[in-house]
Amino acid sequence: MASPFNKITGIRILKLSPPQILVAGFAAVILIGTLLLMLPVSSVSGLPMRFTDALFTATSATCVTGLVVVDTGTYFSTFGQTVILLLIQIGGLGFMTMATLFALLLRRKISLRDRLILQEAMNQSSIEGIVRLIRKVLLYSLVIEAGAASVLTLRWAFDMPFGRALYYGVFHAVSMFNNAGFDLFGEYRSLTGYVSDPVVNLVVLFLIVSGGIGFIVMSDLVDYRKKRRLLLHTKVVLSMTAALLLTGTAVIFIFEFTNPRTLGALDLGGKLWAAFFQSATPRTAGANTVDIAGLRQATQFFIIILMFIGASPGSTGGGIKTTTFTLMVGAVISMLRGREDIVLFRYRLAQERVFKALTIALLALLLIVTVSMVLSTTEQRPFLMILFETTSAFATVGLSMGLTPELTEIGKVLLCLTMFAGRLGLLTLAFALGPKQGKPLYKYPEGKMIIG
Repeated sequence: MASPFNKITGIRILKLSPPQILVAGFAAVILIGTLLLMLPVSSVSGLPMRFTDALFTATSATCVTGLVVVDTGTYFSTFGQTVILLLIQIGGLGFMTMATLFALLLRRKISLRDRLILQEAMNQSSIEGIVRLIRKVLLYSLVIEAGAASVLTLRWAFDMPFGRALYYGVFHAVSMFNNAGFDLFGEYRSLTGYVSDPVVNLVVLFLIVSGGIGFIVMSDLVDYRKKRRLLLHTKVVLSMTAALLLTGTAVIFIFEFTNPRTLGALDLGGKLWAAFFQSATPRTAGANTVDIAGLRQATQFFIIILMFIGASPGSTGGGIKTTTFTLMVGAVISMLRGREDIVLFRYRLAQERVFKALTIALLALLLIVTVSMVLSTTEQRPFLMILFETTSAFATVGLSMGLTPELTEIGKVLLCLTMFAGRLGLLTLAFALGPKQGKPLYKYPEGKMIIG
């Protein structure tokens, strides 16, 4: 039986592997978005957008990054902003999730091949319960975005006409839940006008964290009343997320306490809100309430580390993921203690997981270093700024020190490729370009070499 995804799109993809289908699908969404953003109706001026700028914007939206070469709030018309919003939603949930939604609405059967693609897209170990998980993903996204949009609309109705407040509420709820970071306030201000506003801070932080912990964790937390136990994955994600948020808040609060360009001009409450927000947003959210370029270099470098770690598997965020970082830390601790096994919450982890975590981290580091080196020759800017922008692109964060709007054409293309690789995942991209080989039927003799 033909796949419902094929029937909906009319694309014959029978000979492609699941990773190749994901790569082709995201590329197709980006291309369609690029063409739509190039239409004269997409800009306020009525002039067509340049191809590289449209490509960069479509890639940033689909990969839920948030880096922009033009100001979203002032350059694009309502039509253009709506296109960006749709790209964010499709990119955040995944185009296969959206295709599954249409298949379910049309009451079409989800084939085995579709389930395999969804398994790859959601980074699951099996196809068991994958359609049920997709249903939950769609439900949780709708409920969270609608609830947050309602609260933001009521808050912004005090500052602007209700119709505009509703539009802003919906746009920013979708953008922040999908960890995209696009905003409509203009002049690249993001949320700096609400640095001490408790309502905006709480709602946006809730959206960032809920979108970043992943739908598997959400589902596990919702089912906790029935099961009375949490998955190991959930425990690791929640504990590492809390540790990174608290550590980040403390470091940013200390480093920026006296900085007049960021926290120095705020009262104690404002300092705490700003430090906590800037600790959460590098988890691939992209919004900011203080000037990122005004941060001290130590803080900027620390944020690079937070961006590199990123969000959690099965979420709308990027980075190497919290579980990968946890595994690497666990491996170091086990080695220092002279133990062979990595134990987390009384569970022993297979060596295969450690190798996968190490592969992801090294590939990510190699990509960031390579792109940063090339950009250092094409962009005449300080290296820290280039490294910051490259890491932000790879981790699909969207925080910027101001380099992106000034990029050369080569720089834009490079960051487009970096965002694309970061959103799909380096392993998925590697398997798509070169299919994974089967396990060998023999083993070589064990060799010995000196390490360290």
